[in-house]
Amino acid sequence: MYVVTVTFQIHPEHMEAFLPLMVDNARTSRKVEAGCQLFDVCCDNNEVFLYEIYTDRAAFDDHLQSAHFQRFDAAIQDMVIDKQVRLFDEVIR
Repeated sequence: MYVVTVTFQIHPEHMEAFLPLMVDNARTSRKVEAGCQLFDVCCDNNEVFLYEIYTDRAAFDDHLQSAHFQRFDAAIQDMVIDKQVRLFDEVIR
């Protein structure tokens, strides 16, 4: 498994517009990407935290190239103050 975490800081005035775009991206990823095993969206005030699990790095790379992700990424550019991505290639259970 391959885990991705993302932490967004969103401009307060854009949070209402950001969240539906984020949720749609997560739901679409789970629905159409065979390699996307989990895509949780968590939020608190103007911070949004994503926890994503993919079958492997190739599945995550496919996600980054998908049309729905590309549309989402372009749409949120001016809404984001900061974005931090962490990648984990080992999950211990």
